[in-house]
Amino acid sequence: MPGEVIDRPNPQALPSHIEDNVLSLAVKLDKAKLDPSTAKGLQEFRRAADYIAAAMIFLHDNVLLEKELTFDDIKPRLLGHWGTCPGLTLVYSHLNVLATKHDQDIIYVVGPGHGAPAILASLWLEGSLERFYPQYSRNKEGLHNLITKFSTPSGFPSHINAETPGAIHEGGELGYALSVAFGAVMDRPDLVVACIVGDGESETGPTATAWHSAKYIDPKESGAVIPIVHVNGFKISERTIYGCMDDKEMATLFTGYGYQPRFVEDLEDIDGDLGASMEWALSEVKRIQKAARSGESIVKPRWPVLILRTPKGWGCPKKVHGEIVEGSFHAHQVPLMAAKTDESELKQLKEWLSSYRPDELFTKDGDVVEDILRTIPKEDSKKLGQQIDTYGTHEELKLPDWKCFGVKKGQQVSCMQVCGAMLDQIFVDNPHSIRVFSPDELVSNKLDAVFRHTGRNFQWDEFSRNQGGRVIEILSEHCCEGFMQGYTLTGRTALFPSYESFLGIIHTMMVQYSKFNKMARETTWRKDISSINYIETSTWTRQEHNGFSHQNPSFISAVLNLKPTAARVYLPPDANTFLSTLAHCLRSKNYVNLMVGSKQPQPVFLAPDEAESHCRAGASVWKFASTDKGLDPDVVLVGVGAEITFEVIGAAAMLRKLVPHLRVRVVNVTDLMVLGLEGSHPHALTHADFDALFTADRPIHFNYHGYANELKGLLFGRPNLDRISIEAYDEEGSTTTPLDMMLRNRVSRWHVADAALKGGAARNEKVRVDMHEIRAGIKHELQKTREYVMRTGKDPEGAYNTPNFEGGESTKRDVGYAD
Repeated sequence: MPGEVIDRPNPQALPSHIEDNVLSLAVKLDKAKLDPSTAKGLQEFRRAADYIAAAMIFLHDNVLLEKELTFDDIKPRLLGHWGTCPGLTLVYSHLNVLATKHDQDIIYVVGPGHGAPAILASLWLEGSLERFYPQYSRNKEGLHNLITKFSTPSGFPSHINAETPGAIHEGGELGYALSVAFGAVMDRPDLVVACIVGDGESETGPTATAWHSAKYIDPKESGAVIPIVHVNGFKISERTIYGCMDDKEMATLFTGYGYQPRFVEDLEDIDGDLGASMEWALSEVKRIQKAARSGESIVKPRWPVLILRTPKGWGCPKKVHGEIVEGSFHAHQVPLMAAKTDESELKQLKEWLSSYRPDELFTKDGDVVEDILRTIPKEDSKKLGQQIDTYGTHEELKLPDWKCFGVKKGQQVSCMQVCGAMLDQIFVDNPHSIRVFSPDELVSNKLDAVFRHTGRNFQWDEFSRNQGGRVIEILSEHCCEGFMQGYTLTGRTALFPSYESFLGIIHTMMVQYSKFNKMARETTWRKDISSINYIETSTWTRQEHNGFSHQNPSFISAVLNLKPTAARVYLPPDANTFLSTLAHCLRSKNYVNLMVGSKQPQPVFLAPDEAESHCRAGASVWKFASTDKGLDPDVVLVGVGAEITFEVIGAAAMLRKLVPHLRVRVVNVTDLMVLGLEGSHPHALTHADFDALFTADRPIHFNYHGYANELKGLLFGRPNLDRISIEAYDEEGSTTTPLDMMLRNRVSRWHVADAALKGGAARNEKVRVDMHEIRAGIKHELQKTREYVMRTGKDPEGAYNTPNFEGGESTKRDVGYAD
């Protein structure tokens, strides 16, 4: 079905039933008349940028219209989005003036990332493209290259990405610009981020929550975001929600969010209107910051927001083949789709491009005229495309020796509690360059030791405001991810702890970020940045109390699908290995680190030095649980994941009693990537190392925390795969007991022991002769345990005691409380 039919351009919103007096909530300003030089410079910058942006979509040659426009001058494929471009160049031109007048550091975050032509055109005008890409010099040749190569394999893509100077936000998927902008200003007291949010993006859930981000900005320590809501009224084929809301509805909405709304909509004098509004917005930011930094902070400050109403596709043909284009959804992408073959559209294109009068904007050699240059900051560091925080800063963390927080082998502690203690010290040593963003789960995830020397940073809460807290907790995973991305891309380090099952909410955000970072690494000018770091705890193995909805390890798959240059997945089995892993991840650069571990008390299997060696290798033989320290095994049992590995240890102890002549090697894998085929990942084991660890020909049974297909994918291509069996999370769960979760998913000690018997019997005649009887006994014990759980609602006494392989009593273990 085609897009909706409208009978006029720029249709106004139907009137609401809200009282007229709410319009007093909107800020009224006396428009200061711009001086003629500034006004002319703004208009000519915008004309030039709009001309270049439109030309980038259409022109294959004749980029300055120096001869008659013909079909041969038109690109064979017309790609790009015109509709948002005029609004983006309008804002860009005024940010230039603001930066120059106030010597202000400004980052421009563009939510409508498909408006890349507008941003690239502006970057060319200010000389930033030439700074990073000499082929786009500010002359005829550079302009020809920019225009003709746009949206081709040899030029810039159609969306803003890491190749775009000044960008810190991947411009494809909508919804994240605002939270990224707020993350960027945290701990950057002199920085302003102007964030333009389209009215289409405003319909996304992540954006709706991100409006609350200002409530987490302490003006004493951080910079400010000036949000600009660009209401041009239309999406691809219909009107937007904001486009159908009148001023009363918009004023009450944004007042409720905690902002002072200012409408910018005088199309007859848009420069005067926007110029005065931006001056007001910056003055409000400075007023709020000055109060906070002088010890008289304003409670619940109302930050400025600009609501910019301009026509969709402003400046393009008003009608094409009788259909309304300017001021309608028809201007969203390419207003003249048949310009390559249709004479009437070619004529309209010529008239449109000529309306900008390019001969008045460019010199004979293709540079821009002086009036335009006067609007651009003279200092490179103040140009929007060369703001150093967007590409060239990285603050190294001062990290303590993690072994100082290590735990004695044989104890039983929560991995998260010991990591919380180390993070506490890291916050003390790095008071302005690391933050934790968490969906209100820090205490539940037993990381609350971080609060010994810091607090939460929620400025609307009287108990946590103005304290410089390093922790931001908000129940929106999207906001946490956006904050982390903005904070990291501007040179700092962040950590995102979460319940395992809910990290999937930000799966595509993480992927978009990874695409941005992949392209950033392929530029010559973007510096290294900290990795983004996820801690998954409250895992499915111990979400037996919350039920099936909380049992979901699928985020592992999301990370595994990334490029091997980025993907890192760790499943440390105990507290010391988790400390080592966390320290490594916080030191690392350019990766997506996923750490999966237990928050409940776990046995400490490895001393700190052993843990360091184990983590360095990524996997090792656990000789204490193996027969003859793992020599000449009949079968190899592999644990991947904390609670899952405990079941392997339990199975090894069981087998030692039931089948003492079965030779077992126990292996733990903490770095999942070592399992990949040689050459598939930087961490992947060579074939020789793989065979040394797992043997070349003995049966291998994997007990794995995630989904079995993940391991199958990693192992694919290894020789002799028919000897491998895998049990893993199998989408079985309920509100039940910890041990029953293992039973339901066939990863319990009994299932592991049964697999070991089947594998070992292939080589060991002594095992084979008794296998049927022993397996029957194991299955009987398994069934008795299941019946006990069903009857009593609890696990059998001693089910989680830690085995002693040296002949002593097992160590009693407190399995932990559900929370």
